[in-house]
Amino acid sequence: MNFVLPLFFGFISAAIGIALPGLINMTAAKVSIRDGRERAMLFISGAVIIIFFQTLTAILFARFIDSRPDVVILLREIGFAIFLFLTIYFFALAKKPKIKKEEIKMRSKTNRFFLGMLLSALNFFPVPYYVFVTISLSSYRLFIFEKTSISLFLIGVLLGSFLVFYYYIAFFKKIENKTDFFFKNMNKIIGSITGVIALVTLFNIFKYYY
Repeated sequence: MNFVLPLFFGFISAAIGIALPGLINMTAAKVSIRDGRERAMLFISGAVIIIFFQTLTAILFARFIDSRPDVVILLREIGFAIFLFLTIYFFALAKKPKIKKEEIKMRSKTNRFFLGMLLSALNFFPVPYYVFVTISLSSYRLFIFEKTSISLFLIGVLLGSFLVFYYYIAFFKKIENKTDFFFKNMNKIIGSITGVIALVTLFNIFKYYY
């Protein structure tokens, strides 16, 4: 068994999933600027703990789905329709996001750990994201649903998530202008990502039938 692949794919999946500016990583940066790096580390520790349980839930759900080929193809067809709709929406219908420098208000200087857990718990994206990732990897025989692979994948996700969050709190001042660029072009970026996923999903559907 290859012990490197699940660790590597977990790390890469996490890095890709949270690399773009979002509520959690931007809040982590603001906590670091206003309250210091120590409290920011508490914040991201709380966020990462929730990500761990969300990812584990996603993997267990994906393992059940993977054992049912009929469910897998049905979900792929539903997923293709959803990602195609999102691609059209973000390219043609969504309004351009407005940048608000003071959008996140930090009222309390305590309980940063629990604030990280709360904001992470309110983000439901990791569950469907890691379901999609692990099922896709499994279909190409790059990941297997057994304890060692699952554990290594989870470790990779935790490391990837923590390092991306740490990058935001350590280098936010240097990348602040770039985050403005991402916010201005957020619809195109998300639309491009969902478009690629839709194409990959469509390819897998055709591969199954033909």
